[in-house]
Amino acid sequence: MGDADILTALDGVLRERRSADPEGSYVASLYAKGLNRILEKVGEEATEVIIAGKDNEAGGKAGELVGEVADLWFHTLVLLAAQDCSSRDVLDRLDERFGLSGHAEKAARQPHT
Repeated sequence: MGDADILTALDGVLRERRSADPEGSYVASLYAKGLNRILEKVGEEATEVIIAGKDNEAGGKAGELVGEVADLWFHTLVLLAAQDCSSRDVLDRLDERFGLSGHAEKAARQPHT
């Protein structure tokens, strides 16, 4: 399965889980607990990525770093789905920025509402 196919499939699963039984699905349980719980999970995973990145720099633990980034991406996708967004929205935004200087893009960026 290609990269975009994985994200598209995961987007579909995350949408389906919005109406699933929280007792039988981790994702449905996150949705049931509300936005604050989802945001907490994103924050927890981001912190774990930072720690794994430092550990990897110190001792070559790339497998742990990759695993933590996967967890962060997953929980970020849960957040997007909870907010009626998808990985496609993020990929489209990245595509808009592709080839632009990061400094120029940031200077020209308008807050998105």
